[in-house]
Amino acid sequence: MSVIYEKVALIGLGLIASSMARAMREHGLVGTITGHARSAETRATALEIGLVDTVHDTAAAAVAGADLVVLCVPVGAMGAIAAEIAPHLAPGATVTDVGSVKRAVIDAVGPYMPEGVHFIPGHPLAGTEQSGPRAGFATLFTNRWWLFTPLEGTDAPALARLKSLVEAMGANTDEMPPDHHDLVLAVVSHTPHLIAYTMVGVADHLRRVTHEEIIKYSASGFRDFTRIAASDPVMWRDVFLTNKEATLDVLGRFAEELFMLQRAIRMGDGEMLEDYFSRTRAIRRGIIEAGQDTDAPDFGRGPKTKT
Repeated sequence: MSVIYEKVALIGLGLIASSMARAMREHGLVGTITGHARSAETRATALEIGLVDTVHDTAAAAVAGADLVVLCVPVGAMGAIAAEIAPHLAPGATVTDVGSVKRAVIDAVGPYMPEGVHFIPGHPLAGTEQSGPRAGFATLFTNRWWLFTPLEGTDAPALARLKSLVEAMGANTDEMPPDHHDLVLAVVSHTPHLIAYTMVGVADHLRRVTHEEIIKYSASGFRDFTRIAASDPVMWRDVFLTNKEATLDVLGRFAEELFMLQRAIRMGDGEMLEDYFSRTRAIRRGIIEAGQDTDAPDFGRGPKTKT
């Protein structure tokens, strides 16, 4: 494939940035990649394993001359990074992000974007519980959705160019309004993560079940909860603080559904339970049929080779 961006700056060098760098290199989509991370150890690792051509101590230095800047930092850090890089952005550059909350990112980053710079908020619906520059892999975005929430007046060619990059990395693209995005993600990602953290916390506090029993007898259900709950705590802290209203709305609805199931169990209403489980099972089948997961019994749990 041909080069889409001559110079890409990755601000934050964790799983998503690492996977982007690997995918862009594998498909020949960029000229050079520069990066910045707050940790000196992360910067050194990214350079050592060849994720970036150059690495910088500051975000401002990393974005100099870049025609694409990708903000891959926790949502709570977006505003400070935007303020730092704004004076150093090249005219005509595109700035995007990978945060899983969009309204808060727009409010934090938008005011700092100079005239002539294209700010296009984005969110790849892809990831694992792993973090750091070594955690990435080039196929992370294959057949995954990459959502964009373009602002009013967004430059159409700049958006098309950015979409062509992520599609060349294997992703599917779509657009939606920022607030709708945040509600959708509260349903499909944010609240499930909160429930996973909570369930692991319940097991930790239930002293009648020992830690040894939890580890030794973990079946697929609890095992999957612990996998989800292994995600980056700083990132998820910021997600819940910045997508508060949508998450609380979905949590309220979840509590209502849970109360209904509690009542059915208490009353011995097997017909209601079977009907409910049948309807929700159909959703899982739809996810598999859409290619967003597989019904393989050990999917995602086998050993992975990292470079």
